[in-house]
Amino acid sequence: MTAPSFPEVTTFAEDEGAAARCGRDAIEEAIAARIADGRGIPFPLRNRPAKGSSVEVPGIVFLKSALYMQTRAKGWTRADLTRALGVKREHVDRLFRLEHNSRLNSLEDAFKALGSSLRFDVPFADAA
Repeated sequence: MTAPSFPEVTTFAEDEGAAARCGRDAIEEAIAARIADGRGIPFPLRNRPAKGSSVEVPGIVFLKSALYMQTRAKGWTRADLTRALGVKREHVDRLFRLEHNSRLNSLEDAFKALGSSLRFDVPFADAA
């Protein structure tokens, strides 16, 4: 599997399920590396290609990536976010670590400090 938005990602697997897992893991690693290096992260695809040709990352990875991109777009550093939130630097550092299971309210507070809010659009099936 390759990922056009992440040229550093190439994985191999025996079947489609394993390829999806390996691809997701490789993309998560690429995102983590880009955050650590202070590089940009491509915006997620709005119109996903046909099933099997894309991978979905966990919601927490999406939120942490979005927080990172929003912080960069605003021209803020982690120190700026730390001051705005009135917390210790380690708290903010954890918000950008993909492997750390940050609490949703901490992420919401960070987005609010940046002047954004979280909004989720979830299609619900009729409960007939």
